[in-house]
Amino acid sequence: MNIVFDFGVVLFTWQPCRFLPDFFPERAATPEQAQVLATDVFSHADWHAFDQGTLSTHEVVQRTSMRLGLDALVLGQLVAAIPDLLLPVEGTLEILDRLAKRRQQEGDVQLYFLSNMPVPIARALEQRHKFLSWFEGGIFSGDVKLVKPQPEIFELTQQRFALQPGKTLFIDDLPRNVEAARAFGWQAVQFVSPEQLHQHLGRLL
Repeated sequence: MNIVFDFGVVLFTWQPCRFLPDFFPERAATPEQAQVLATDVFSHADWHAFDQGTLSTHEVVQRTSMRLGLDALVLGQLVAAIPDLLLPVEGTLEILDRLAKRRQQEGDVQLYFLSNMPVPIARALEQRHKFLSWFEGGIFSGDVKLVKPQPEIFELTQQRFALQPGKTLFIDDLPRNVEAARAFGWQAVQFVSPEQLHQHLGRLL
């Protein structure tokens, strides 16, 4: 079985509503304001282009700061801090550890990742987290100029790692990405919690 992990929310925490008040206390003074700001910054086409590798860090900071009236220097500091704010989800990391050991002992699982991630953040994660070496390989969107849920990124992943769709499980927190994987013939599960993932894998493996 090939098991393909998403990163944000699944393997690494992604909680912009918690860290935005540290950078923009006036614009994110309440949870509701923080949610609005998080959506405006991270769900906009500019950030998606940053994910896709078609906008640089400087470009996404300048565009976002102008669009939302945010201090560009502070926004740049926030973007630079994201690799430190993406913390491993301990429960998922424990699952990954067990799967890596099973691969070594039994050889019946292979581990890959498929993550929408800007290039500079991807490189920083690779440097910071040795457990990424547990994966046979993976694809960051910024490296290939494609993003989930585009079918092309699933096709590229399948071709690059010679994955058989029926023997591939994709794990992602976003329904649109899960559905895109299923449309491509992969098995897929929407991540809710490490406990839920553990139970799902227990039924599958």
